[in-house]
Amino acid sequence: MRRFTLSILLLTGLALLSQVSFAHCDTKDGPVVAAAIKALEENNVNYVLIWVPAADEPEIREAFERTTKVRTLGPEARALADDYFFETLVRIHRAGEGVAYTGVLPSGTPVDEKILAADKAIELGSLDPLVDFVPKEDFPELKRRFDRAMALKNFDVNDVKAGREYVDAYVQFFHFAEGEHAHGHGDHGAHHSHDGDHTEHFAWILSGALFLISLLYVTLFYRERQHRMRRAPGF
Repeated sequence: MRRFTLSILLLTGLALLSQVSFAHCDTKDGPVVAAAIKALEENNVNYVLIWVPAADEPEIREAFERTTKVRTLGPEARALADDYFFETLVRIHRAGEGVAYTGVLPSGTPVDEKILAADKAIELGSLDPLVDFVPKEDFPELKRRFDRAMALKNFDVNDVKAGREYVDAYVQFFHFAEGEHAHGHGDHGAHHSHDGDHTEHFAWILSGALFLISLLYVTLFYRERQHRMRRAPGF
């Protein structure tokens, strides 16, 4: 019984971890947290507003103000305040994508190679990092999306509207680079995930199924045990 339970817990953990390898925006190495760090360094909330829907701006501004006040109280307060801001920003960003918030993953969390290659392409201004990940026939469309993202990349940080246009182009480029078009996904606009959402959904479904199986097994185990006790002499 104990071995079975441990096996279930292990499989559940592996199912949850399977989504980690595709994560990006919810890691400390991702673009959302990088924008948060920049915003705090420059004391300019506009760096992060482009990553959330306009309707959520007030909550982000309030979190930013609280963070900037608390982080001046000392090193420990600074670390706690920063984590609070990262978590608030990522949570709202993920909600805007329609994806469940599962926390901010630590630096060094494994990321899908295609995501890393797409980020490298944006950084270098070249599609070379994606040559081995995208079929040749898809390169014309990939280049079109890449060119649009690059054309919008150098926006004025205080022009939040322009920043959101860049994020929209960035996300559409990532969608295509990851091959989501091959599965019937269109452009979803800004603030929709490019982090392997379907992998995340599968992981949670699998982990939920494993949990229900383990719960059923435990229930049947104890029912059988009680049945045997009732049939035992002297019960």
